[in-house]
Amino acid sequence: LEASGCESLGSASGSEGDAEFAEGISLPDMDLELLHDPEDELLCASLMDEVQATLCRAPLGSKRCSRLLMPAQLQAQVRTELLRLACSEPCGLRGALLDLCVEHGKACHDVGHIAADPAVVPTFQLTLVLRLDSRLWPKIQGLFASGPAFAPLKLSTGFRVMKKKLYSSEQLLIEEC
Repeated sequence: LEASGCESLGSASGSEGDAEFAEGISLPDMDLELLHDPEDELLCASLMDEVQATLCRAPLGSKRCSRLLMPAQLQAQVRTELLRLACSEPCGLRGALLDLCVEHGKACHDVGHIAADPAVVPTFQLTLVLRLDSRLWPKIQGLFASGPAFAPLKLSTGFRVMKKKLYSSEQLLIEEC
């Protein structure tokens, strides 16, 4: 594993009792909290900071930028989902390539691409699709023509994540949250 640039999530010196216990339980049945790597937790916090910085300079129109505000509840939900999707990957979250998109009406705008760890060859790609808060959008849509260059917009707590393994021909996984 050292040659691949990834660190092992498990211990090579586990007891036989641990092995017998693990054989009787399938991965989906195990508590996902047990599978989280502490390094992934730190990396995820850094990744969420980078996501927020990318959203702050997101170009939603051809000439205008908008500061997109990510509510705390949305940050927590996205963080949990990223960690959950990374726990089954060979390099954990370090192997993630994150494409960040924002739905704006019926259009989906690409606002950034982030490598979780640029030193690691990506093993999976996540496309995170965030949505503008639909309760606010119709009320402020007309303000864009004469509004400030960086009008703050709040994101909805709903989002969609698509996961594509880059080392496998498995089907695309799409999750709506």
